[in-house]
Amino acid sequence: MTTSEPTDGAAPTDPTEKHHSEGFSSQEQEQPGLTEPMQPDPDHGERSYRGALRLSGRRALITGGDSGIGRAVAIAFAREGADVAITHLPEEQEDADETVRWITEAGSKGLALEGDLRDEGFATDIVDRTVSELGGLDILVLNAAYQKDRDGVDKLETAEFDRVFRTNIYAQLFTARAAIPHLQPGSSLIVTTSIQAFNPSPGLIDYAMTKAAQVAFVKALAQDLGSKGVRVNGVAPGPIWTPLIPATGWDAERLETFGQDTPLGRAGQPAELAGAYVYLASEDASFVSGAILPVTGGKGL
Repeated sequence: MTTSEPTDGAAPTDPTEKHHSEGFSSQEQEQPGLTEPMQPDPDHGERSYRGALRLSGRRALITGGDSGIGRAVAIAFAREGADVAITHLPEEQEDADETVRWITEAGSKGLALEGDLRDEGFATDIVDRTVSELGGLDILVLNAAYQKDRDGVDKLETAEFDRVFRTNIYAQLFTARAAIPHLQPGSSLIVTTSIQAFNPSPGLIDYAMTKAAQVAFVKALAQDLGSKGVRVNGVAPGPIWTPLIPATGWDAERLETFGQDTPLGRAGQPAELAGAYVYLASEDASFVSGAILPVTGGKGL
């Protein structure tokens, strides 16, 4: 298994200066957003994350694992010893190939599953394909999401509202429902929710609604599956530099100030989320269920 050398040795780093600490230049992409055009490049832990075999022998499925937070989690899981399947849209093939390359370079088995999670058939089939290819399923990360800047509820089109809810809520239910029969005691289900669930922005009102619903989903499902020995938790990111950001439709001023309102004074990088998912998936979190772990740069939930 290969790992990367740490960039900072054993010494602690100033979190206000660890990553890009300024705003971001004007840039725009069509949804779903891709990694290559982003300036600066996001950090997924390619050069910094070191594994310790905390997930050795586990089999993981990460929806939206081709880029952003999903890629960082996939790299970390692989370096912790897990085999990893990821889902991606057809437009994200290049990103997916790169993520699988990092997974296999770590000595783990990687699997890319192409399709649209809004399709119930695909969102369900990915579970069977993961179980068939990897030999089982121990960790499910429901991470794929869609957001778009809104100019008032009165201008929010029903088709866009449906797209957000079908991607962020329906798809999670489809996949979780199919996965639960395969999850044995000790398995872990992790949902990527958001600070938007607790501190919503009016321009992301429909996205925030889905993220709040995901929090309820985590808490209810944790109670439902607890007696089966399956833990269910969520991670609530704050402002993180992923392809979703330039594809959200914000203007230059909004990008210039993105993440500057956190107590740490900057946006986070995907790599800074990876440890939270590894913790929740590992034996270190054996008594943690129904929790929402914030990774927000100090912004309160």
